[in-house]
Amino acid sequence: MSAEKRNALGKGLSALLNDTEEVNHPKTNRAPVSSNEYNSLGSVNEIKLSEIEVNPFQPRTDFDEEALAELSDSIKKQGLIQPITVRRVNAHAYQLISGERRFRASKLAGLTTIPAYIRSANDQQMLEMALIENIQRENLNAIEVALSFQRMIEECDLKQEELGDRVSKNRSTVTNYLRLLKLPPVIQASIRDGEISMGHAKALITVTDPGKQLFIHKHIIQQGLSVRKVEEMVRDLQKTTKKEGKQPEPISFQLQKIQDDLASKFSTRVKLKVSSQGNGSIEIPFLSEDDLGRILEMLDW
Repeated sequence: MSAEKRNALGKGLSALLNDTEEVNHPKTNRAPVSSNEYNSLGSVNEIKLSEIEVNPFQPRTDFDEEALAELSDSIKKQGLIQPITVRRVNAHAYQLISGERRFRASKLAGLTTIPAYIRSANDQQMLEMALIENIQRENLNAIEVALSFQRMIEECDLKQEELGDRVSKNRSTVTNYLRLLKLPPVIQASIRDGEISMGHAKALITVTDPGKQLFIHKHIIQQGLSVRKVEEMVRDLQKTTKKEGKQPEPISFQLQKIQDDLASKFSTRVKLKVSSQGNGSIEIPFLSEDDLGRILEMLDW
């Protein structure tokens, strides 16, 4: 990727697209644009809010109502400083590419028009731009970033190296985010809700057994463990695993899912032992008498 394009990425979404791009792209389903309209593509234009439709590819679905109200009050007093970005659908219709929060706040403020950049983009470009803008938000949690990365790979048909170039991150960073999506759902929820940090998550990723991941996760939540302490736990656990020698034969996918579901339910490691005859046992370890009481309570004992 050229230094010029990397610099453009650093300047934000507005620098990603070339203003002189061909505007009558056959895939955009737009009406032809006149020469005067063509000149407006590189400048800020006042557009009626009623003529703008929301980007169907916008990955962000939750908007903080209080933050929207604050932005709306600011717009009433100061006006909208940062224009939104749209693409032309026809003479009197536009589709939002980026700036949905500003768009919503402007409507809330009672504006009838909004300053906007008019860009040319096909559907895949729109998705990619919306995802990149989403990733560039400062308050995005790690799971939201990971989901956006996954969508860019799957829906924009990008390799991890290409994705890294698009978002100015190296491949190992992209890989670490994507690996978060392989963690058990309860751990993903903790990352999303800010209960554990990206540092905690990176330590948990190195543990291959979901049951052990949940076991450590429980201690992080209950004891407020630091990232360094979790890394020590992971190292100790891996040493213990090596000393145990030969591991038992892997269980079937169905039994593994049951084992993982039970581990999530009891927030501790659960082990299923099944013989070739189909009989076996379930092991649910506990850490203390209080922990045993918690498990017995869940079993209605």
